[in-house]
Amino acid sequence: MLCKDKITAIFCLIDDILKGINHQEDVRRSLSDSEIITTALVSASSFYGNQSSAMLFMKQYGFIPKMLSKSRFNRRLHKLGDLLHQLFDIICTYYKNICCEMQYIIDSFPVAVCHNVRIIKSKILKGKKWRGYTASMKNYFYGVKVQLITTQKGMPIAFHFTPGKTADAKALHKMIHQLPAEASIYADSAYTDYELEDRALEKYGIWLKVQRKSNSKRVDTKAQTQEKLTMRKRIETAISDIKKLFPKSIHAITLRGLLVKLTLFIFGLLLIKTTAIKWQLGLTNKKYVSFALIYFSTFYRAQAATLKLISKICITCGRKK
Repeated sequence: MLCKDKITAIFCLIDDILKGINHQEDVRRSLSDSEIITTALVSASSFYGNQSSAMLFMKQYGFIPKMLSKSRFNRRLHKLGDLLHQLFDIICTYYKNICCEMQYIIDSFPVAVCHNVRIIKSKILKGKKWRGYTASMKNYFYGVKVQLITTQKGMPIAFHFTPGKTADAKALHKMIHQLPAEASIYADSAYTDYELEDRALEKYGIWLKVQRKSNSKRVDTKAQTQEKLTMRKRIETAISDIKKLFPKSIHAITLRGLLVKLTLFIFGLLLIKTTAIKWQLGLTNKKYVSFALIYFSTFYRAQAATLKLISKICITCGRKK
């Protein structure tokens, strides 16, 4: 459960980032986008995605006295889907830069929108491209596949949604550029693509360490095999932690609504994982709030100030010319 200090820290962090990227919104609104996003993250991390309970919690405990109606809140939240993804990328970018993380793991997990016997009646998704197969569970599903990249400690730093039928190796093509140079990324045999391995090393300087099959052309030593198996178990734990935040069934009427809720669950895990920083450093609640704000907001403001300074220098140089 999120404490009062952490909810305050989440709101301050999101509000500072939105101001840093010059996010514009109507001044006549009684509820800002920062408050909408904070409430949605509280629902995903503490109320199994139940937004009504999170709205009531935020109102009763005085965080947001003037809460919107449920329908109005959902409409506002759906419009902020792209902004949620942008906020996640910004926070994860600074986490990678600050911690200098060089080892990552990628894996995927399915999210079915309905049972297989009800595919014909599905209104959210239509078409054969959404029907995929999970080799580990040996069953078919109809829905979305979530591609997740985490650090070796299980901190999610990137994700991507694909139709259920899309191969994992194709999804990795769209995510490999998000990793820093000279990093290593571990994957299972479903991501086998020799051409991608060579191109990632030549173009991005990234080592793609895929778990080899028995008939693979590139054979690993016993030490390499054991290393990959050890890293693979860590992302399976992270995926399990995300699924613990899920309700029994994710209620969504549209595909966009489903993706927004999945984004919130992954974002919620990121916020939960940050509590590990608190316990490792022995910080109290109030000190944790200050640390969290300094940890992310200060670096973002510093870069924003640097960009403004560079723009002023460019303008000044242009005038002199």
